[in-house]
Amino acid sequence: MLFLLRNFSWIQFASKRPSQNILQPKRGLSTTGFNLETEVNLIEGEARKRQDREIERYKFTKRASEPFYKVPGREPKQVSADEAVTVVKSGDNVFVQGVAATPTPLLEALCRWGKKANLKKVRLHHIHTEGPLPHLKPEYEGMFRDNSLFMGANVREAVNAGKADYTPVFLSEIPSLFRLGAIPLDVAFVQTTPPDNHGYVSLGTSVDCTRAALQMAKHKVAIVNPRMPYTFGDSFVHVSQLDYIVQDEWELPELHAKPPNAVQDRIGQLIATNLVEDGACLQMGIGAIPNAVLSKLKSHKDLGVHTEMFSDGLIDLVECGAVTNSKKVINPGRIVSGFLLGTRKLYDFVDRNPLITMHDIAFTNNPVVIAKNSKVTAINSAIEVDLTGQVVSDSIGTKLYSGVGGQVDFIRGASISEGGKPIIALPSTTSSGTSRIVNFAHPGGGVVTTRAHVYYVVTEWGICELHGKNLRERALSLISIAHPDHREALEKAAFERGLLSQ
Repeated sequence: MLFLLRNFSWIQFASKRPSQNILQPKRGLSTTGFNLETEVNLIEGEARKRQDREIERYKFTKRASEPFYKVPGREPKQVSADEAVTVVKSGDNVFVQGVAATPTPLLEALCRWGKKANLKKVRLHHIHTEGPLPHLKPEYEGMFRDNSLFMGANVREAVNAGKADYTPVFLSEIPSLFRLGAIPLDVAFVQTTPPDNHGYVSLGTSVDCTRAALQMAKHKVAIVNPRMPYTFGDSFVHVSQLDYIVQDEWELPELHAKPPNAVQDRIGQLIATNLVEDGACLQMGIGAIPNAVLSKLKSHKDLGVHTEMFSDGLIDLVECGAVTNSKKVINPGRIVSGFLLGTRKLYDFVDRNPLITMHDIAFTNNPVVIAKNSKVTAINSAIEVDLTGQVVSDSIGTKLYSGVGGQVDFIRGASISEGGKPIIALPSTTSSGTSRIVNFAHPGGGVVTTRAHVYYVVTEWGICELHGKNLRERALSLISIAHPDHREALEKAAFERGLLSQ
């Protein structure tokens, strides 16, 4: 794009200066039988044609990089999955759409093509994916290399065994990895709805970083699945932007949340009662604690939602009238999200529902955008929190578990929002009774959210506010919400460490 702009500017400059040598024939050039004036006109005409072609190339490149635009006269090829994946060559970088939109049939076809074509060193990049990933089987080692920008359970073992990769990155910055070429994309595998009457498909459950991938990939392959919900916002792609379409119908992966246990329910109650105000703008993730919080908010008024993702727990709040989005500044009246994952009930709820707008995570997770709403209440979980307030979220010791994700994006956005509340919530112990409030993070543990970012930490034993507190005050406050069985040991460790003194 930069090359075209430079070239375009140079041609404009040249066309305004006919006295330059590019347009001025040499003396005595009339051997062709044309007079001098005719030759000048011909040369000027060719220059104008070149300029027009460059302008059209620039316009097309700009248009083609925006998935929403229609490319006149261009239609995708309708092929089988096995035919579509033949666009992948050795050494290619392939984007794989994730979460509920994971295009499993294309991955299965890619594995078959990999064997047939003897592919080598194909890299597959994605955020959290659902379902088995066939390319992780030992038989495909050396053929495919998986790179997670946020891990799910299906890649955890491979990453920790060194057979797949993990890239730590803020969720808000993943689109820029593609747009700026840090991860140059050759092919994008996505899943969409069937086209509407105007030729637009919807990315459905997963706009997130998919939109950026479609902007930058050289080749775009889409499974068209009538089971994918049709969502609004920035989810639209014109079919003329796609290279290959594969018609397939299959059920999207579903996540059935377990009911919160007593500890999780208590944490939810503490947050809902003490930290969520009427008119708050909510961000929450997937899991028992976010669901526990949502279940306690039915008596609240005028709640809004601006989040990176949501699940089934939000539906009841909408239907009971607690969520109105009326106090929001960004997209007032609408629920804003980047992706979603849940049950068929959720997918049916968002289908053609103008209340829901799906967006690029460079927008949803931008702290400056987040902070434009007031009373942003961001509820995020952690694996452990040390006595100074450092939050470990992506690993258990040296074992990588998930990813950086959008925690810091929303913790920061909430902290600079007027009346905002950034919240880290976690049970005080693991299922085996180990304290999750710790003196030091376990060796190898990844600190995702720094102690300078943290405001509120909540366990089933209470709420502590860390913002503005020194290290001694933080240690005392965090010990007070640790499990009683571990408080004495934590206090002793804090004395030995020098956080506390006699």
